[in-house]
Amino acid sequence: MTGGNGTPVFISVAELGQRPDEDGPPIAGPASYPPEVTERLAADAATIIARYPQARSALLPLLHLVQGEDGYLTRAGIAFCADQLSLSAAEVAAVATFYSMYRRRPTGDYLVGVCTNTLCAIMGGDAILDALQEHLGVPAGGTTEDGAVTLEHIECNAACDYAPVVMVNWEFFDNQTPASARELVDGLRSGRPPEPTRGAPLCSFRQTARILAGLPDPRPETPSGPGEATLAGLRVARERGTSAPEPTS
Repeated sequence: MTGGNGTPVFISVAELGQRPDEDGPPIAGPASYPPEVTERLAADAATIIARYPQARSALLPLLHLVQGEDGYLTRAGIAFCADQLSLSAAEVAAVATFYSMYRRRPTGDYLVGVCTNTLCAIMGGDAILDALQEHLGVPAGGTTEDGAVTLEHIECNAACDYAPVVMVNWEFFDNQTPASARELVDGLRSGRPPEPTRGAPLCSFRQTARILAGLPDPRPETPSGPGEATLAGLRVARERGTSAPEPTS
């Protein structure tokens, strides 16, 4: 290519792709499901889609559904969602790759997320992540050779009052230390998963994905409500005579 005066002009062409810190490739895995798997998933999908006035509103839960089948998003899962909702694969992939909750590589039985946001970090979150990377022998984003644990760092677990926090398949393990976090993952790998600090008992990553899709949760119901650390501010406000509402469970 030449400029207006005939001088050669060289244009640098950038190779387009995902960000360097993203799992790659964007969507991999098998291209389609066997007929019996498609039939089984279609029955679940019909239950989910029926809850929405507009079928395409069911896309996020359907992505959880196929993630529960494969342990991560595959080309087969993307194609299934597109077919169920009369969308293009590109439309489905555009949504799937926007959210970090949808995995792009095979995920272990337990997704262990260590909060490294400001409060957790200064309370020891960075030390916990470093300890687990060394103990498990995998970097953040990696999975142990036995397929039991995938380790990741999370920017916020929305539990600052219990910092530093570790989550396993989105269940809380509060007030962690490097030592307790090592014991936690050892229990996961040995087949003796510990009880979360609060919330329901642990189940596998794939089972968790099906629950997030809106399918029945087989775990027993557990009482929920704010804990002591959460109520500390409310308690101080009352002690100082500030009007504050009653906590709700």
